Amino acid sequence: MNKDNLNAIRILGIEAINKANSGHPGIVLDAAPMCYALFVNQMIINPKNPKWINRDRFILSAGHGSALLYSILHLSGFNVSINDLKNFRQIGSITPGHPEFGITDGVEATTGPLGQGFAMGVGMALAESHLSEKYNKDNFKIIDHYTYVLCGDGDLQEGVCQEAISFAGRYKLNKLIVLHDSNDIQLDAKVSEAQSENMIKKFEAANWNTIRVNDGEDIDAINEAINEAKKQDKPTYIEVKTIIGFASTNQGTTKVHGAPLGNDIQNVKDKLNWKYNSFEIPQSIYDFYETNVSKKGQKCNDDWNDLFAKYKLEYPDLANELEMYINKNWKINIDELFSLNKNTTQATRVSSGETFNYISSKIKAFIGGSADLSESTKIKGPDGNYDYNNKLGRNIMYGVREFAMSAINNGIALHGGLYPIESGFFVFSDYMKPAIRLSALMGIQKLMVFTHDSIAVGEDGPTHQPIEQLAMLRSIPNISVYRPCDMTETIASYYDAICNNKNKPSIILATRQNLEELKHKDISRVVEDVNRGAYVLEEDTNSTITLIATGSEVSLALKVKEILNNNNKKVKLISMVNMNLFLKQDKEYIESIIDTKTKRYSIELSSTFGWHKFLGDDGFAFGIDTFGHSAPFNHVLDHINFDPITIANKILDMNK
Repeated sequence: MNKDNLNAIRILGIEAINKANSGHPGIVLDAAPMCYALFVNQMIINPKNPKWINRDRFILSAGHGSALLYSILHLSGFNVSINDLKNFRQIGSITPGHPEFGITDGVEATTGPLGQGFAMGVGMALAESHLSEKYNKDNFKIIDHYTYVLCGDGDLQEGVCQEAISFAGRYKLNKLIVLHDSNDIQLDAKVSEAQSENMIKKFEAANWNTIRVNDGEDIDAINEAINEAKKQDKPTYIEVKTIIGFASTNQGTTKVHGAPLGNDIQNVKDKLNWKYNSFEIPQSIYDFYETNVSKKGQKCNDDWNDLFAKYKLEYPDLANELEMYINKNWKINIDELFSLNKNTTQATRVSSGETFNYISSKIKAFIGGSADLSESTKIKGPDGNYDYNNKLGRNIMYGVREFAMSAINNGIALHGGLYPIESGFFVFSDYMKPAIRLSALMGIQKLMVFTHDSIAVGEDGPTHQPIEQLAMLRSIPNISVYRPCDMTETIASYYDAICNNKNKPSIILATRQNLEELKHKDISRVVEDVNRGAYVLEEDTNSTITLIATGSEVSLALKVKEILNNNNKKVKLISMVNMNLFLKQDKEYIESIIDTKTKRYSIELSSTFGWHKFLGDDGFAFGIDTFGHSAPFNHVLDHINFDPITIANKILDMNK
């Protein structure tokens, strides 16, 4: 083997870091042989068609090693140029400090928050297993690929990793292969200062196949380990012992983890016998990667295209369905959806469950479920539970693994061809926040349904009663948060989330308690109204007061309006289903809804944080800025004086 082909990965990476005067050279130098083995010897990818559905997936879970990934992507022929490497970590570059999905060609997932890349890899492997079972036929392996994850010691210390390891082992995701850059060093100290477990035994206990490679420079041994992993009936963990910062003066120490090499870069080049100028790569090296990565991948892609063309002739319905789902062409008949509404009094979690059941029966790409709460959230995927002996099942038993559930679903969404859904109690979105944020950053489409959305949860008490969670989720950029007031708005929220939010995650919040079905003047307009985030539900001529409410508090606001009307006050009532969407509307629409000439009051059984932007100096936010109480929900509401009479009287006092 020509060592220059390997060392080109290392040198480009550390040069990019040096030029930026920022980055993590340690992993670039020690993990390059693993990347070489994967890209050159193992993976089937086509740099000229990076979204090919049957490509192998590679996730750098240790995202701080981004310069390593950018280097191998550049050499392999992806759309990452030498100038892009020179602009590492600079404004406007496609080579940011940590890999970002949608920014850089060939990056499969946004990583950097440790542990999440590992969990997303689990989701990709699950997606592959489900889709292959569904679409593959004799002589037609349409979906048949591996998911590779390169993780570090820090990844394996994260709690989400433990959840994902347990999940993947339970479901025998045998096409998931994890390579551990086991260099025994982290930022502050040796790994032994922070943990003592035997990783091999830990993975074995979680039902993984395990392999150890004693020399991280031995590419043949790495390849042999991967080849052995491909024969297994469960996921494989490969511990590869490496020396952090290999060939640098400070190799094997914390000093080389996260600081540029500076002048020491020349010592590395000398030890690696690298004779070329800065950012100079000989054509022979490019030719090597073109032959062993790009051309190999193009041939495999071409062969697959021929196979798929024949598949379309024999199985046209399946082929068309797969293409439709890959392209997120979700088809929903809104009239059929609205026909589900029987105008009965029921909790919006029930309305949500009925809506989801219907949609998932029509869109076969829906897959997911709940973190051990499907009986409460009413979200349960159809076709039985997914398992290694029922891969067609679309209900995923995530267990009590909220963080992993959300990260796994990110991986499912990133894989393509499926639409993941996750659900739980709203208060436990706290456990999921990092993965929710990452889904918004990546701009992926998935659906989250959180029930028990306020202190009306009642007897479970303040540990289960969300207060600040709604303001927190609304504050995330590129997300859509719906809080419907009845089944009509619930149906419209589902429709909007699925059909109109294809580049962002969506959240639907639902109640535990029953709500009345409200009277909507024009059902046909509700979908458009919800799509714009807020609309006028009722309005008196020459209104002087505006009430803005969401979810379960819309019906309460109607009662407040009635009391105010009886006291000769003219009132405009706004249902703000989705604050995020509303704030993106044009100024004219916003001003048509929020009449600044009126006195404005928000009514929402949640933190008042974020509402004052709509209310003006003399407005008031009715909400709850303390923790809740354990009691029947109507007693809780009475205790905090959150009732129509009290609210109306306070508004009257403020409008004397």
